[in-house]
Amino acid sequence: MSEQWLLGVDLGGTTTKLAFLSQNGEILYKWGIPTDNSNDGQNITINIAESMEQKLSELKLTKSHLLGIGMGAPGPVNYEKGIIYNTVNLGWPDHYPLMEMLQKATSLPVAIENDANCAAAGEMWKGAGNGSANVLCVTLGTGVGGGIVANGQILQGYRGAGGEIGHITSVTEGGARCGCGKTGCLETVASATGIVRIATEEIQSKKNTSGSLFDLYQLNGRISAKDVFDCASKGDAKALFVVEHVAHYLGLALANIASTVNPEKIVLGGGVSLAGDVLLKPVQTYFNKYVFPPIKDYTSITLATLGNDAGVIGAAWLIKNHLK
Repeated sequence: MSEQWLLGVDLGGTTTKLAFLSQNGEILYKWGIPTDNSNDGQNITINIAESMEQKLSELKLTKSHLLGIGMGAPGPVNYEKGIIYNTVNLGWPDHYPLMEMLQKATSLPVAIENDANCAAAGEMWKGAGNGSANVLCVTLGTGVGGGIVANGQILQGYRGAGGEIGHITSVTEGGARCGCGKTGCLETVASATGIVRIATEEIQSKKNTSGSLFDLYQLNGRISAKDVFDCASKGDAKALFVVEHVAHYLGLALANIASTVNPEKIVLGGGVSLAGDVLLKPVQTYFNKYVFPPIKDYTSITLATLGNDAGVIGAAWLIKNHLK
């Protein structure tokens, strides 16, 4: 029999991504299915099992060709027990035994981890982390997620909430309210949602009613985070102000984390990171300003390279590492 494969699963609120990978982390086949959270989420593991069986059948293979399943899921996860604590968008009750249910549905070994931690592991294994054993990964999207790999292992914390970078209180006392209930979280500043809020407030302040960002807002009645970065790259004053504001607090937060866990590489991913150097350069400047001085000499900040594949690759790494 040829080498057994790994199944990586990245569970999202609307779509579940799946992939068969080699034990070296090469994606062999990947596909997606809708996430069905009806019936208290009972269909999720069943649908994953059925989709896996269907794909194996198409390839004229059986489950014996698979070594196991790694899965990333949103929310804090108890890695040892495979329990997911909070599942607001998935229909499951709190403390849901996800590992047990997926093992029953597939009859294969399963390992469960937080989805952002899986993305961090993916970037560490096959992406911008380039095999480093100490990687901090931050995902800048609708919210701000994060994962920390320390000494080659995911830092999970006491109850699986390690690496919740988006909820570091990063601004002055007060600040905008976050979805978690606090005010002033990094997520309220460095996410796409936060960037749009800051930019909109700046435009509506009427301090300067000119420039390309203002014109876009007047034309469309709204702006996107991409609009902000596009306008900043063209020298728009309002957009540059917003980017500087965001970079200041993101650089500060990264510096504080780096001074604590001492990563070799910091990887920025998610849709906001597509801004590239427009964001990366000022973030690096503020990181260098705030970080413990010796750290800046050997810690690099770079952009993620795996895109939407990071989760399934990290999940495959998870089960491979688990079975060791």
